Amino acid sequence: MLVTKYSPYNEVKKSFDLFNSLMQNLDVTREEGAIASFVPRVNTREGEDAYHVEIDLPGIKKEDIEITTEDNILTISGERKMKDEVKEEDYYKVESAYGKFSRSFTLPEKVDVENIHAESKDGVLEVVIPKLKEEEKKPKKIEIK
Repeated sequence: MLVTKYSPYNEVKKSFDLFNSLMQNLDVTREEGAIASFVPRVNTREGEDAYHVEIDLPGIKKEDIEITTEDNILTISGERKMKDEVKEEDYYKVESAYGKFSRSFTLPEKVDVENIHAESKDGVLEVVIPKLKEEEKKPKKIEIK
């Protein structure tokens, strides 16, 4: 017979272990097409002549991306579609997130909304938002007549 010392903390630890395993088994990725199941990473920066928004969209075709501006808000949305499932004999696991996404950014003042352009390369979409060129305010001499 094996004798072990009783510790009430073991019971508490078992409860936490059970809770943690339940939380890990919850399906965090939602059904295909569910909103917010895929949230792409974004980098923003300001250049001398423009603002740049870079958004990581690996495996997403440019036809599945929409970029709009309305009321001084830039919105990038689209959908990352589920790839063909691969089921093996002994296991089945999908870690990639799929579904619709939407990211919105309030545009700064004095941007040229008409000339915003985007380019996709190597799974990264770059949206360039040109700044409006400010005319230099030179002193003006007014002639008296």
